[in-house]
Amino acid sequence: MAFDSREVRLDTHVPLGQPLTHGLFHQTRSLISGPVVVRNRWMSLTAAMRTLISGTAAPMPAYQVGEVMHGPAVGEVVASTDPELAPGNWVRHSRGWREYAVVDTYEKIEPVPSAEEAMRHLGQGLTTYVGLRAAAHVQPGDTVLVTGATGAVGSIAAPIARLLGAARVVGSTGSPGRAADLGYDAVYDRHTGSMADVAPAGVDAVLDTVGGQQLREAVQLARPGARIALCGALAHQLGGDPPTVELDLMTLIGKRITLRGFTASDHPHLHEEWHRLGLREPFTVVDGLDRAPQALIDLLAGRYAGGLVVRV
Repeated sequence: MAFDSREVRLDTHVPLGQPLTHGLFHQTRSLISGPVVVRNRWMSLTAAMRTLISGTAAPMPAYQVGEVMHGPAVGEVVASTDPELAPGNWVRHSRGWREYAVVDTYEKIEPVPSAEEAMRHLGQGLTTYVGLRAAAHVQPGDTVLVTGATGAVGSIAAPIARLLGAARVVGSTGSPGRAADLGYDAVYDRHTGSMADVAPAGVDAVLDTVGGQQLREAVQLARPGARIALCGALAHQLGGDPPTVELDLMTLIGKRITLRGFTASDHPHLHEEWHRLGLREPFTVVDGLDRAPQALIDLLAGRYAGGLVVRV
């Protein structure tokens, strides 16, 4: 099997903290062959890709200079040597940033029921659900705080928290105007406001995608017995802040605060539960693989709310 495939490769190494520019990318053509060939139709872009570019992505595999970039994608199988993956099947895999992907049988491939279900399999809703339900343990009557409220994870957090019984859901964002239709009771501008503005009586549960100073503020604002789910480190990924965060140990002990890192793969029993909820996540769709580099730049600049998907 051989296909002519457009790909987007990382052209040079960029230290963390330097701006991302079009000069990072160029297009090339190559022949590909392998046990399963997928015609990619959609791929998702995430802020974590900035860290993969920087080369400081541990424990995730960083992008390598000169190699094709990777990321979540959904497409249609067009050729296969695997009897369980027939041409015409729709699958999710991790070889985005190209039109045709060769996916080896040892790699994780997730079946997708149909093209109409593609978006749900590229969104961050499952991560949000696991974070709020299993890591932050949102309970009826809770006040819930979400940092990065307009990002892919945060944009679906308010309705999920309410389904779990939250009485009030508040968030932080760099773009308050984009949070208007996301279901939050209140959000504050991280550039000019503070968490105390939206939750003066404190918070019971936190879904933190930012880290840094916002995580420190959340610890100070937490009520006794609060649960903090650690989902991301955008302050480090986008702003160049160090990944380490100084927290007041006596506050953590005195308030009996729980901090828990998690991944959605830790809780496979919740995957079907999430899909049964049928919640629709907000997405922005950009057309064309050639527009993906600029779309990633715009994502990192905070120009989108919700998930970002490229139609290949």
